Amino acid sequence: MLFNTTALDLTECEQTEAWDWLYLMQPAYMSVICVLGLLGNAFVLCVFCFHRCTCSVADIYLGNLAAADFLLACCLPFWVITVTRRFNWTFGEPMCRLVSIIIAMNHNCSIMFLSLVSLDRYLVLTRPVSVARFRAVCRAKLACLVIWVASFLLSLPALLFRSVKFFPEFDAEACFIDYPHGAWRLRYNVTVSVVGFLIPVPLVSFCSYHIIRVLKDTRVRRSSSFRSERRAAILVLVVLAVFILCWLPYHVFIFLDTLYYFGVVCGCVWIHGLDIGNQLSTYIGYSNSSLNPFLYVIVGKHFRQRAQTVFERMIKRQRMSPVMMNSNERCTELTRF
Repeated sequence: MLFNTTALDLTECEQTEAWDWLYLMQPAYMSVICVLGLLGNAFVLCVFCFHRCTCSVADIYLGNLAAADFLLACCLPFWVITVTRRFNWTFGEPMCRLVSIIIAMNHNCSIMFLSLVSLDRYLVLTRPVSVARFRAVCRAKLACLVIWVASFLLSLPALLFRSVKFFPEFDAEACFIDYPHGAWRLRYNVTVSVVGFLIPVPLVSFCSYHIIRVLKDTRVRRSSSFRSERRAAILVLVVLAVFILCWLPYHVFIFLDTLYYFGVVCGCVWIHGLDIGNQLSTYIGYSNSSLNPFLYVIVGKHFRQRAQTVFERMIKRQRMSPVMMNSNERCTELTRF
């Protein structure tokens, strides 16, 4: 992220005015993402935790997705401050590595959890009888644990190769990824593209196509559970579509960066375009973490009902607390006599 290997090639080229615009735009944009992501995902987690006894398999996947998005939002303030200081990292090398691996894990976790949700909806709608015995909450939690561990292992380059170094040409002490060999950059690009896009997107597209086909079936429409399953499926499809739209530009620039590595494209225009485009596409991808909570509220009727229940109980507790305080005061007064 941000100060990557492509950025080091900028030493051969003069800095353009686009960078000044980037320094001005990035902090404001990331600040909005950060605030919305923290508040929205904290709210989603509170709703799921409040109803944890009645959480379904899909709720567990979406709850873990909200947790990953919340962790990402917690890391963005570090980069907001860094960009305002023109990429001067002042938080030390341990925080550079910690923040980087959490951000890297977010992308891997997001697409894996969304793939699980999509596969779960597909199996529920197309094979409801055969899959019923396998859809257990404990197995869903185990699957989430496996995803967290796998995402951590896939993000290890961010932990191993991130370092803080002073660059005199930029007059910045930057948190950057320092690969021991250029081939590591290619491996990273291929891993991100394959694990984060080329495998899950066809899987998600296949599941989405069959989910839509099932929902159009007249026999399914007559079933008593059609409305609830339809609402759940629509929510999943909308969340998946927004995720792909947000992260597609990032993977396009990852592909172009791979072409640059092999010398297919070259020149200062490409160097500036790739580095600025990589950063802009990354921030567009991060915005997905702040959009998901609003999608749950707008599209998810069942989630709105749960959120309403949480608000009603909170209001009741606030109303009951003065009454409880008054009763306690009365008791203390009675004990004095």
